[in-house]
Amino acid sequence: MPSLDAVLRQKAIVDLLSRSGVVRVKALAKELGVSTVTIRSDLDQLEANGALRRTRGGAVPTDLASPELPLEETSRVRISEKRKIGRRAAGLVRSGETVILDVGSTTTEMAKALAPTLRDVVVVTNALNLALLLESHPGVSVVVTGGSLRPLQHSLVNPFGGLLLQEINADRAFVGCNGVDPAKGLTNTNLQEAEIKAQMLRAARETVVLADHSKLLAVATARIASLDAVHVLVTDDRADPEAVRALGEAGLRVLVADGRG
Repeated sequence: MPSLDAVLRQKAIVDLLSRSGVVRVKALAKELGVSTVTIRSDLDQLEANGALRRTRGGAVPTDLASPELPLEETSRVRISEKRKIGRRAAGLVRSGETVILDVGSTTTEMAKALAPTLRDVVVVTNALNLALLLESHPGVSVVVTGGSLRPLQHSLVNPFGGLLLQEINADRAFVGCNGVDPAKGLTNTNLQEAEIKAQMLRAARETVVLADHSKLLAVATARIASLDAVHVLVTDDRADPEAVRALGEAGLRVLVADGRG
């Protein structure tokens, strides 16, 4: 049976995780005044109890490993961070470009933030909600990939979801994920979505991943691609500096969105 100190410490860890979306061993050790060995033991116990999921150097909520939630629900989680990322990513789009826009709550924020002054932009997307959102943008033409509908995400996947992607050469692809890790690369909770995301990366000259701080150094079930298939990562200003440094050293250009532009 764990001691009272261990119980209180583990409760504090769970509280910190619920507020921040990710916890790191070194930061927890400093915050709680114990050794990293003790923190690792606490995280192991909490994972065994189903309270979190371990990642390299820390832990993330169990929802990264649980059945996926509808887009409408995930859109309400870490909304401030997603809006920051969306605005920063939208600023990368230039008039005259062809861009691929993935399904997801963060890419939805990006679509909302596309400048009204853009002209002659072609957006290729597998997200029905994004197609409807962008149909009123005066400078954007929307091309929907086609395929089979996944109702939870309003997305189009295989069979037939990737045929169009084989025929285009986009300037940039903006793709979401559930985990980005130096060793495991980009990963996602759903196999069908991961397959389409991988095709999006191959169809573009430059690839940009949108991932809030909770997804850095996390690993989900389905592999999308290794990090050498990605050029830029856009994350938010709650990202752990050690995670940002590790991903930068792995070859990613990391843009930290602070909400100022």
